[in-house]
Amino acid sequence: MTAAIQQGAIQQCLGHSGFFLKGGEDAVLLVHGLTGTPAEMRAIANRLAKNGFSVMCPQLSGHCGSVGALKRSKWQDWYGTIEQAFEALKLEHPRVYVAGLSMGALIALKLAEEKGARVNGLGLLSTTFFYDGWNIPRFRQKFLLPIVLYSPLRYFASWQEPPPYGIKCERTRAMVHAVLTQRDELSSEKVGIFCTPAVTVYESFRLIRAVKKLLHGVHSPALIVHSTEDDMASLKNAHYVVKHISSAKVETFFVDDTYHVLTLDKRRNDIAHRLAVFFKSCTAKETAPA
Repeated sequence: MTAAIQQGAIQQCLGHSGFFLKGGEDAVLLVHGLTGTPAEMRAIANRLAKNGFSVMCPQLSGHCGSVGALKRSKWQDWYGTIEQAFEALKLEHPRVYVAGLSMGALIALKLAEEKGARVNGLGLLSTTFFYDGWNIPRFRQKFLLPIVLYSPLRYFASWQEPPPYGIKCERTRAMVHAVLTQRDELSSEKVGIFCTPAVTVYESFRLIRAVKKLLHGVHSPALIVHSTEDDMASLKNAHYVVKHISSAKVETFFVDDTYHVLTLDKRRNDIAHRLAVFFKSCTAKETAPA
């Protein structure tokens, strides 16, 4: 496979907001979160690249544009973006690791179940099976959300994400707020869409149900990273993954002083370092003499 063909396959997957950092033989495929953007993964990507990995983060289908485009996309479209990107990386890189944030972690789990040992390892950041963090009102969790999602109201309703936007770092939060206040045409590329259509939340719930059913089929080594102060998804989510996947190698990294969007918050460098160490340990085990 020539470099030009491989590069062309990757470019087809990126979308207008995605990126690829050419590095070493091993690659990491990053998956941004629901209504998010590849930009939220850039700091983690840069650290991984400095540690010798090639890094790719495509723009998920329907994201980084208009709310209308997001509403028209299905969870299968989001997954399709990552499946295509994974296969493009596999054309050139013998080992491909996959790390996802929030809903992106669910997509990574599905990919690992479907592709089996071809996914050499997983980084699961703020995995979200349950929207049960401290900033999610209980009334909304138990009553309002089901009423809206499972009725025709889902085609009309939306939720504006309130501060702290999943970010504990006041400086980063202020930057996000400034972009949202400006509301220029590039805001969805810079920080994502913070007004989430109910139909999009509904699709995320469909993805959650699908992934729950296949967790037992996940055997790839997994590093589960979660904040002890997550405002959107409690530690229950991390424990749920530990309990239900079948991976022989599972490590957990529970971090404080950060909220849900781990890739933008105070501990992002620590998390990137831990990901790099974990993926390198997977490579070392795989390539060690028998």
